[in-house]
Amino acid sequence: MERERTSTPVGRALIVEDEPRIRELVALHLRLEGLTCVEVGDGDEALRVARGERFDLIVLDLMLPGLDGVTVCRAIRRDSPNAETPILMLTARSDESDKVLGLESGADDYLTKPFGIRELVARVRALLRRAGAARAAHEPEHAEVITVAGLSIDPGRRQVRAEDRPIDLTALEFQLLHLLASRRGLVFSREVLLERVWKDDRHVTERSVDTLIKRIRKKIEPDPDNPRFILTVWGAGYKFADADV
Repeated sequence: MERERTSTPVGRALIVEDEPRIRELVALHLRLEGLTCVEVGDGDEALRVARGERFDLIVLDLMLPGLDGVTVCRAIRRDSPNAETPILMLTARSDESDKVLGLESGADDYLTKPFGIRELVARVRALLRRAGAARAAHEPEHAEVITVAGLSIDPGRRQVRAEDRPIDLTALEFQLLHLLASRRGLVFSREVLLERVWKDDRHVTERSVDTLIKRIRKKIEPDPDNPRFILTVWGAGYKFADADV
């Protein structure tokens, strides 16, 4: 049976796509999901809007007039009120390098054109569900602050600081970092991390774990190539350093 559509807006989505037919199609189905949509056709305008308004979801094409999607994504993550907003990247190419580039720039998921509407809606629902779960998981009752060698992780305020410098993390990045840091020394396989962080989203792969770890290391590690905090356990997975670093 078709899921009942909501007529009450449940959030705001920014759709950045230069092809009008695709943009309108995406907007139509996101509105059926209860989202109020703002539509933009080029990268420069997208960045201007993203820096001026708060959204619950961003659908961002990789290839755009003006600034490309990767540049826009990185700028949003670096300096905007949407630093933590889920971003779904659209790409016309299926090359693995394009997908990895999109994820490393800060996107939470990607979708290759041409795509089916059911898959688009499934990805959107999963991103919104994960974002909601991440917010719920960091209510005051989970507010114990973790401090290790100048790195402070405050789940109650959802804040991270390194040597008293604020670190901006996306909801997924924070959730993964907090999971590892709250269980120092415990090795998590990629499969377990997928289950604990991404939960029931079947569209992500183990490569997504590696990409997210790489993004977190770039933000919190003094030397990301020789990490102090998040360590790779070859053939097993990842762990947070089990001794003071």
